[in-house]
Amino acid sequence: MPRVSDEHLAARRRQILEAARRCFLREGFHNTSMQDVIAEAGLSVGAVYRYFPSKNDLITSIAQSVIGGADDVFAGLARHEPPLPLTEVLERALAFVDSQIGPEGMLPLAIQVWSEAQRDPTLAEFVKDTYTGFRNHFATLARRAVAAGELPSDADPEAVGAALFALVPGYFMQRILTGRPDRHTYLSGVRTLLTHPAP
Repeated sequence: MPRVSDEHLAARRRQILEAARRCFLREGFHNTSMQDVIAEAGLSVGAVYRYFPSKNDLITSIAQSVIGGADDVFAGLARHEPPLPLTEVLERALAFVDSQIGPEGMLPLAIQVWSEAQRDPTLAEFVKDTYTGFRNHFATLARRAVAAGELPSDADPEAVGAALFALVPGYFMQRILTGRPDRHTYLSGVRTLLTHPAP
């Protein structure tokens, strides 16, 4: 029997994940069954269960795909040479968010991941670790901003990083739930806050 190539296995896995993503976006995690995913993928029961023994395995893999792209973007911003001004960092982070908000994007599933993490301890640990990593990228950005003189020398990079990172999910939650504000308006408000701090 010929050996199935790694490329074929990876393509089949992507096929199943894409089918699951469509189902989850359409019906939500709880209203989607493994049979729904199998039908959407157009594969046999055995083919799907070979890659994902349970719906929880599918949800975790979807969560990883939702979050993995963001981690690459935030890590790249934290390593950028020369260091970017913090407003430029936020603008690039929100441009990535905008690319992922639409029907083909991954962020509408992020809200479902957060909800599912409240009841699934394994997923909760994954989400905690991942978002801690995001926050660490922003703390690195704040540390570099202190070194560059953009922030006061006594600024706490951990505190600044946490506040700066919070602006990202704050933006996409508003966009997903209410359709606004647009990126330009949001960034205008952030710049006002950053350049005109309270006395």
